Amino acid sequence: MKGSQNHPRFFFILHPSSLILSMIACVALLPGCLMEEKFIFFPSAAIEKTPREFGLEYEDIYFTAADGVRLNGWLARYPGAEITLLWFHGNAGNIGHRAEAMKLLYDKLRANVFIIDYRGYGRSEGTISEAGSYEDALAALKYLRARKDLDPKGVALFGQSLGSAVAADLAAREECLALILEAPFVSIREMARAIYPWLPVGPLLKTRYDVVEKIQKVKAPLLVAHGENDEIVPFEHGRRVFAAASAPKDFYAIRGAHHNDTFFVGGNAYFAAMKHFIERAGSGRVGRSDTGE
Repeated sequence: MKGSQNHPRFFFILHPSSLILSMIACVALLPGCLMEEKFIFFPSAAIEKTPREFGLEYEDIYFTAADGVRLNGWLARYPGAEITLLWFHGNAGNIGHRAEAMKLLYDKLRANVFIIDYRGYGRSEGTISEAGSYEDALAALKYLRARKDLDPKGVALFGQSLGSAVAADLAAREECLALILEAPFVSIREMARAIYPWLPVGPLLKTRYDVVEKIQKVKAPLLVAHGENDEIVPFEHGRRVFAAASAPKDFYAIRGAHHNDTFFVGGNAYFAAMKHFIERAGSGRVGRSDTGE
């Protein structure tokens, strides 16, 4: 379920070759799709780069989920920042593959940035699962809220691809300043249907990651961003997630961007849109709009 390798700093969900293997495994293991998680999650243990290699000082954080799993993340604090971006990445690699992107977010948003590895990724313990990823997200938010040097009400959630499902679940359960979803998909089942409509594997999948279901419960201001040329998650999925959400909400179409190059193709305009959205959320000025058109 890896995305295009043109920009190996980023890894996201649902590469066709991996999905077909998942479907074959599901058919072979009827009922239950017992092996499907091996074709959804692609964790890497080795941390190959850190933010320090890109000139960003950070804290190497360890914290514990409610079920006792020890998790790892990186926190970079921007001087004087009142907003903290809690970032949930895609389905492959680990936080080391996002080290350069972390520096970009830190510089462009002028906010604190906290990125975590789900259980089974990087230096986080345990084995990844849908339920486990939700618990990891909640543990990360609780960690930030417990820090006396951060504003507990100034946490904005940012999810990319698979991370959009994790962020949406957390925002549906917990209050947050704002929610940003980049390249969200409707659900795992809908992704299977979109890529291989002739294979009725959807009902066999126990992993749901139903973003549309979750987004209907979110009350925080929402920004949905999607690359117009996304070859992994159809642009239509981002639109459907946006349509299912309640106001206040914004949509930002990243012109010319694919799945794994949004930061580079979107450039300063994309980062400016994110920054403006977060600042408006902080001041209560996010309204019903549709940017990026």
